[in-house]
Amino acid sequence: MDPSSPKGGKPISLRRAALIAVVLAAGVFSLARFSSAIDLGLIQRIAAKSARGMTPTTVTAWIKLLADVRDLPEGDRLKPVNDFFNRNIRFEDDQALWGQPDYWATPLETLTAGAGDCEDFGIAKYFSLKIVGIPNARLRLIYVKAQLGGPSSGISQAHMVLAYYAAPDSEPLVLDNLISEIRPASRRPDLSPVFSFNSDGIWAGVGANQAVGDTSRLSRWRDLLVRARNEGFD
Repeated sequence: MDPSSPKGGKPISLRRAALIAVVLAAGVFSLARFSSAIDLGLIQRIAAKSARGMTPTTVTAWIKLLADVRDLPEGDRLKPVNDFFNRNIRFEDDQALWGQPDYWATPLETLTAGAGDCEDFGIAKYFSLKIVGIPNARLRLIYVKAQLGGPSSGISQAHMVLAYYAAPDSEPLVLDNLISEIRPASRRPDLSPVFSFNSDGIWAGVGANQAVGDTSRLSRWRDLLVRARNEGFD
């Protein structure tokens, strides 16, 4: 996607672009110590060109969030990040938002659109938690089948959540856009894991077993990692 002229967008006015750049610049000092995980200057420049309905306050609030939670105990960083995206990003399917049936958006695309689907929520939370210092090895995106309509329902749909592992053999905590409360996996019987992954590899299920492959098997994920790096994310 060309952020200066995204699908369905209108060219942004120079005045609005300048306003966005000025407001975002106010957060530069906050993330100075995150330089190894995020190129805030590049993110600002790309965000300032966006025309997908982004308001400067959303991105500025995200920058402030990252600065505010960076020094909290590791486990305490999860809820603020989870809540931020669940409250500030509306659910929208890919066809309506991006004009294609299955698109994995970068965190910046999700923030500037103000919307995304389940993959986009999980991906944005994943990158945000990495930025605030949570090791990649403790985070995995999990592709699941989500049961809809209660325990007796036979209806399910593909879904994605983010999991946090306090230790390699710990029960993961689930960050989800369907249920805002962060719960241990054992308290999410509505989710049936299929596989999990991060930028290091792919696992069968969610356990601490050895990775079963590298990310080259997930073309959408591989493509997203390249686009995210081009936008300033590590």
